[in-house]
Amino acid sequence: MSRRVNLVAAAFALTALSYGLARFAYGLLLPQIRADLGLGVPEAGWIGGSTFAAYCAGIVLAFSCNGRISPRVITLLAGLAATVGLGIVVVATSGLSLGLGIALAGLSTGLTSPPLASAISMQFGEKDRPKANTVINAGTAAGIIFSGMAAIMAAGAWRDLYVLFALIGGGITLWLWFAVPPRMVGGGPKGFAFGTLKRPGVLALCCSAFLMGLSSTAIWTFGADILRGEFGFTDANIAWAWIALGTAGITGSLTGVLTNHYGKRRIQTFALLGMALGTIGLSTSSFSPAYGFAAMGIFGAAYIISSGAYLIQGIDLLPDRPDLGLGVPFLVLALGQTAGTPLFAATLSAVGVLNALFAFAAAACFAIAIYPLKRETAAALQSGQC
Repeated sequence: MSRRVNLVAAAFALTALSYGLARFAYGLLLPQIRADLGLGVPEAGWIGGSTFAAYCAGIVLAFSCNGRISPRVITLLAGLAATVGLGIVVVATSGLSLGLGIALAGLSTGLTSPPLASAISMQFGEKDRPKANTVINAGTAAGIIFSGMAAIMAAGAWRDLYVLFALIGGGITLWLWFAVPPRMVGGGPKGFAFGTLKRPGVLALCCSAFLMGLSSTAIWTFGADILRGEFGFTDANIAWAWIALGTAGITGSLTGVLTNHYGKRRIQTFALLGMALGTIGLSTSSFSPAYGFAAMGIFGAAYIISSGAYLIQGIDLLPDRPDLGLGVPFLVLALGQTAGTPLFAATLSAVGVLNALFAFAAAACFAIAIYPLKRETAAALQSGQC
């Protein structure tokens, strides 16, 4: 296996671990966890929000370490945080201990993306970077598929699942030692300067990413709980819905190809519309489980493509800082998810499922209207390519 292929494979696996297992599996297993630990909806919402808040802290930490610590060390910290956090969840006996494990697992996601972007920039030319980065980003979908399949086999034994996830985390962490380049990023800018946000297009990108992140929490944190509590889905059906979400999300690996062919703005528009449609479509689960599966699939494909499009836009706007180009939109996206999780819980309690889903689908639609314009983007718009 070539060095570049090994890097992409290990990075894909780390993304599957940190996003698919350490972060988003909480939403899949929430109905079982709530029943076992006696958690209410608000408490579950705040615990879910903690993983997004920890994600934000992880990205800031990764920014501050850029140029001082090698990508290998930061990715090893990501794998270790995921593994330990998942292990704490295994022995959780209360909302507090569960929240600690979920938050530490969430920290791993923030530590994952920036060093991987730096490692890819060291190993790949400018032309191949978008494809490599979007393939890695699709690791989220692979992790979701795996967690859904494991949930079916475990038949409600959520602690056993987290044991399995933690063991996988240990193996992936070891793999990273051999796959990620050991040398320092070096030579370039270090840390994070707020002046970065003043660059053309960055503020608009952040506003759009925040709304997208806020909108996504309806499915990521409460989708499984809604399917079970409102529409009578069994644990097996919920797991199959999660698998549908992840399987459709694999299409996100083609985001680089799609944006090259159809333009970033067009792909982002369709992806955000897909997120809105999938969110509202969850309400049709009352008619047939098939509709719920379809809604989750639409959301999964749209979310992974949309996040990949933000990734490409960010690196395009900050070509000299690939870690920030990827990390800034993902940070703001996570801030939206941090705010959105408890907000959706409150909205759900106040106005019911249908109104809450419509409100959060609207946030994705608003995100469409905000698009980062730069000289290259403006030229593409004029030529009809974007």
